[in-house]
Amino acid sequence: MITPANVRRNTPQRYRMEAGKCAACGKVFFPPRVVCPCGSRKFKTVTLPSEGKVVACTVIRTAPRGFGDEAPYGMGIVELSDGTRILCQIADCEPERLKVGLPVSLEFRKIQEAGESGVIAYGYKAVPER
Repeated sequence: MITPANVRRNTPQRYRMEAGKCAACGKVFFPPRVVCPCGSRKFKTVTLPSEGKVVACTVIRTAPRGFGDEAPYGMGIVELSDGTRILCQIADCEPERLKVGLPVSLEFRKIQEAGESGVIAYGYKAVPER
């Protein structure tokens, strides 16, 4: 049976950091696309690197429902070592330590728990390198 939870669990980019690389122009898209701006529909699946640096960031002090126990927490745009940029939470980082240029690595972690059903969603978070 296909349920929303099964669809989320079977989304490769959530669990394996898979992106689409255009066969025509070489541009990498995360999450993958169906059509490249160059017009090509041919993509190769590539695994993104897990190392990068913060290129833009902010601290969330008033969190949305479901994330209140995590506030304050960092969010940022991370540029991976291959140049791909992703938006993600920056975990295990005190707000005063969060800054542009901070070297990070991506880790697979719990993102949230879905209400009364208790379904746990996992994904990637950036963690400062030690």
